[in-house]
Amino acid sequence: MNRAPLATSAVFRHSSLFAVSSALLTLAPWVSADDLSPTGDKRLSTVTVQAAKQTEVQAAQAKLDEVAGGTSLVTQAEVEKGRSATLEDTLAYQPGVYAQAAGGNDAIKISIRGSGANTSPGYFREGTKFLFDGLALTGAGGTPYELLDTQGLNYTEVLRGANAFEYGALSLGGAINFVTQSGLTAPGNRVKLEGGSFGWQKQTLSTGGVVGDGDYFVSVDNSRRDGYQDFTLAKAQGVVGNFGYRFNPKLETRLIIRYREEYHENAGLLTLAQLKKDSRQTNIATRDTRGDSTKPGSTWVGSKTTYTFDDDATLEAGLVYHNYPQILSRKSTVNPNYWDWRDINYSLKYTRKDELFGLSSTSTAGWSSTEHVRAGVRTYQGSKDLDILQKQVKYDGSFDHVFSLGNDLGLTDNLYLATGVSAIQIKRDVNVTFSDRANTSGLPNHYDYDEWKLAPRIGLRYYIAPDVQLFGNVSRSIDPPSSWSISGSGITSNYAKPLVPQAANTVEFGIKGKSGIFDGSLAFYKSWIKNELLSVEVLPATTTSAAVVSTSNATPTIHQGIEAGLSTRLWEGSNGDTLTWRQAYTLNDFHYENDPLFDKNELPGLPKHVYQGELQYQFASGFYAGVNVRSVSSTAVDYANTFYAPSYTLWGARLGYDDPGKTWQVYLDLKNLTDKDYVTAVSPVYNAQGKDVAALYPGDGFGAFTGITYNF
Repeated sequence: MNRAPLATSAVFRHSSLFAVSSALLTLAPWVSADDLSPTGDKRLSTVTVQAAKQTEVQAAQAKLDEVAGGTSLVTQAEVEKGRSATLEDTLAYQPGVYAQAAGGNDAIKISIRGSGANTSPGYFREGTKFLFDGLALTGAGGTPYELLDTQGLNYTEVLRGANAFEYGALSLGGAINFVTQSGLTAPGNRVKLEGGSFGWQKQTLSTGGVVGDGDYFVSVDNSRRDGYQDFTLAKAQGVVGNFGYRFNPKLETRLIIRYREEYHENAGLLTLAQLKKDSRQTNIATRDTRGDSTKPGSTWVGSKTTYTFDDDATLEAGLVYHNYPQILSRKSTVNPNYWDWRDINYSLKYTRKDELFGLSSTSTAGWSSTEHVRAGVRTYQGSKDLDILQKQVKYDGSFDHVFSLGNDLGLTDNLYLATGVSAIQIKRDVNVTFSDRANTSGLPNHYDYDEWKLAPRIGLRYYIAPDVQLFGNVSRSIDPPSSWSISGSGITSNYAKPLVPQAANTVEFGIKGKSGIFDGSLAFYKSWIKNELLSVEVLPATTTSAAVVSTSNATPTIHQGIEAGLSTRLWEGSNGDTLTWRQAYTLNDFHYENDPLFDKNELPGLPKHVYQGELQYQFASGFYAGVNVRSVSSTAVDYANTFYAPSYTLWGARLGYDDPGKTWQVYLDLKNLTDKDYVTAVSPVYNAQGKDVAALYPGDGFGAFTGITYNF
């Protein structure tokens, strides 16, 4: 018999209710005389069966479980049992995800399955689509990192590769969706104070509630970090708002607002010898030119309205306006550059459940668009006040339009087929409107690219147990070049470099689910990539000029790997105490397929092996304590594979108290217990020729961080 058009979890939930009903009927003959009616009839007492409603997090997890591929969900409540400063903290223990801070600010390096592996911290994020509450943050220029903070989050969804199909994400890395708290999920008031090493301090105040048919959530925060290295001051303040209104049972809308100001200094890159001698030192050229970054006020305003039809089909309409100005090297004596980004994003998604040839079927149709309404960069000599313009580039009109059709079909009670196809229209209009020097490169001043691409997907999932599934999928991904990578702020690159989208065919298979004391996933994947967009620092920064970074389409490359995550309940006491061990292992094997110059060389930027583990004891009273480890193999720094950043292992510890009544939370988070010098990220170079080049970002030394939260 074919399964009814319900999720697997729902079917087994209904089976449990049937079992309860059967048990009650079995007890009927044993009813006591007290249960007899005055007429002597045997009657059962009234029995009330109550089923707990799924929380928003549980519902999101159930939905991710129905994706035939690698996914995971991170609750912010678990993250906040320790320091929650950047996405490095949020995305820890996520297989396949590499997230490392450099300088302790929001400009962290994030890569999934090697996407954007060559992009250095401090640049817009590429190769992964980022969203807030299902609404796009990422645009034709990539993702502005200042809004990738942890403020006001309820949970985070990670969908690796083509498994982010539902969000219109066609990137090799997939998508990360940050879901904001609302008045429904975080009612009441909250004060949180944090502090610790390197001058770290953060204050957060939030309030939420329900008023009639509406709800609200508002959070404000302020943070500062003096920095581990010299010249790495970082400070930020922001506001997050989430307002919802339910007009009737079928129509509801939600408005989400995020505003953030940020400033941070950049200590620059070090050689390995410099890092080992004094990992706190600053690159002299960067220090002398006052490399810094100012975000005077980034605004993201999104609206999502949902209508439910009589047949339970739904239509979601989204609209986002995004303004994110940026000033790089504002205090510099050379080449300060002023960026102006104004995007508009819109989306439509229709979902319905039917029976197709007697089989349960869920179909989706979606349209999403991200477009530069106004975008560009101006580079000056010495200072903007001098009004000596050296270069101006405009990106107006560049966009990505994605149309998607998908279906999830229940072939049997345990076997599901997922199919889908996306069509993406890519337009890049990059125009170098001014340069103070002649263009002698042979490349054009204006590059206008406009083309449609198709990205199909097919996947299977088979349930070998109620909560355990085997999965496999085959997909195609498309990564358009970011607008700024075609021509950015560099005055020597006074041309528009023709770049085409990278395309990848990917095969993925694995297993995920819960069974007994285990909860985990294991995925294997291989991607064959053409025209991969790779970045390289071709000229280092000097006292008279900024570093020159160039992006190019590469010869065919291979990305393959293993993503394993496992949480094990090792012991559970009769009083409710538990001992758990969570682990995450990632194998990154990224290399050229057969390059004429680099043969099958490893691609630089990411380590091949990454392991994270934490052993934690949770007391029933609310206290917890644990030790953790992060072990990383060596990382290629150059494409010629002549220079590697060394491997490292870091130890840490967490302890705290989480009040069962949810009034108080306190934590102490200890990082890098052995105070080890290590390389947290690299900026790839073309060919180091075996030399120790300045391409390394040092990680933080030993640090202690604490926080206290009061809910009222």
